[in-house]
Amino acid sequence: MRVLLDTHVVLWWLADDPALADEIKHLLDAEPDAYVSAATLWEVSIKQALGKLGPADLAERVRDAGFRELPMTMAHAIAAGRLPPIHRDPFDRMLVAQARCEDLTLITRDEDIHKYDVPLLSA
Repeated sequence: MRVLLDTHVVLWWLADDPALADEIKHLLDAEPDAYVSAATLWEVSIKQALGKLGPADLAERVRDAGFRELPMTMAHAIAAGRLPPIHRDPFDRMLVAQARCEDLTLITRDEDIHKYDVPLLSA
């Protein structure tokens, strides 16, 4: 299964946080087609600059975690901009658009994302 990880899912996985469902943790430990979006690194970096996330090398830890990189493309940007205004967070809108454009299953616990027509696994 090809999956795209929401930011909180990546952070929970890195921290071995019990908030992440065991079945999702096992999936990510074994899934070679697990993607992290460039939007996630952008979001982490912004939140670090605002003092909301640590440690200082968190973005690099996410980058180096072994997941596949999913760059943002112009097609993703157009799709994100055309989504219905269910979710106002631009990072989450980008993840929904990328999952739809790339035929990925998005792993998230965000209830607003569950309102979009996109394949999902609940974290």
